[in-house]
Amino acid sequence: MHNLTAAEVKTAKPGDKLSDGGGLRLDVDKNGNAAWIFRFTSPATGRERFMGLGPAHDVPLAKARDAAQKARELLRQHVDPIEQRKAQREAAKVEANRSVTFQAYAARYIATHEPGWKNVKHKQQWPNSLAAYAYPHIGHMPAADVSTEDVRRLLNPIWLTKRETAARVRGRIEKIMDAAKAEGLRTGDNPALWGILKHLLPKQDRKRRVKHHPALPFKEMPAFYASLAADTSRAAHLLRWIILTACRFNEAPPRDGEIKDDVWTIPSVRMKTGKEHTVPLSAAAAALLPVPRASDTALTKCIRRHTATPASTHGFRSTFRDWAGDASDAAREVAEHALAHAVGNETEASYRRGTALEKRRLLMEAWADYCNSAVNS
Repeated sequence: MHNLTAAEVKTAKPGDKLSDGGGLRLDVDKNGNAAWIFRFTSPATGRERFMGLGPAHDVPLAKARDAAQKARELLRQHVDPIEQRKAQREAAKVEANRSVTFQAYAARYIATHEPGWKNVKHKQQWPNSLAAYAYPHIGHMPAADVSTEDVRRLLNPIWLTKRETAARVRGRIEKIMDAAKAEGLRTGDNPALWGILKHLLPKQDRKRRVKHHPALPFKEMPAFYASLAADTSRAAHLLRWIILTACRFNEAPPRDGEIKDDVWTIPSVRMKTGKEHTVPLSAAAAALLPVPRASDTALTKCIRRHTATPASTHGFRSTFRDWAGDASDAAREVAEHALAHAVGNETEASYRRGTALEKRRLLMEAWADYCNSAVNS
């Protein structure tokens, strides 16, 4: 025991393995980096093990000897010092994780995933719904401690009165808790699992209350479009583009490089379906390029300036679909493709990779002519 001196430690050369006795050794690699090693036999397996005690430049001889002595004391108690150290580190990690509250982790989750969310309202609803319904109940709690009962209590007041909101809040909490478990912040079952909560919450009315976007009747479109055409605002300009292309608000306006010849290719990252979509541009739509940006609020106000009929930006897709079904000769699948809707089953889709582009081109020209019929009269 205590065979080494501080001077010998300081002057150790590459390749040296200097024993201090009692299992403590100084190993120096070929680059001259010296580190303390404690060599012992595992009381559990009977196998030889080597425990690192740190580099010599950070751990002086006296501290290395103290660490080795503590390891020998554990061995006398039939405790493996390496396993003991692992357990202590895990315990420290668990304790550190307990300081991460549900609200703090939820904010981290949102910041990580928000760039992949295409819908603007979706980005707003995530933090807003959690702030309104989850944070007041579990926001201050460590993510590790949130229980099924905690989730039940926060959902119960809105479960029957705000059905869709409650379902979304539950789903968001479930996703956050799944991520927390994946990061090691909690263990056990997810407290927001529907398979468990459905037995603890009151039964809802099975009839879904579907909220449709108000849509302008297609017979009113020519007069509306004529009024819109006289409006020089950015919102009116963007609205005309959305109407003529039957696209969603979040897909417009086109970005640089997305239009080639007379086809607008919307990349999958901006599509609700997650699949690339091509839009054949009518002559009237192409004449609107370049298309400016405008907020959803600005579009709503613009619509109200030009019609007293309840209507919405998204509702113009329904207006187009009603016109295509009732006033055009287009086949159902052509109109559905124009709206980027899935058509038929997987087998049918595999045979229609062309997405009826030429037929849709004729349909969009006919739609543009109809929208402009009062402008050109």
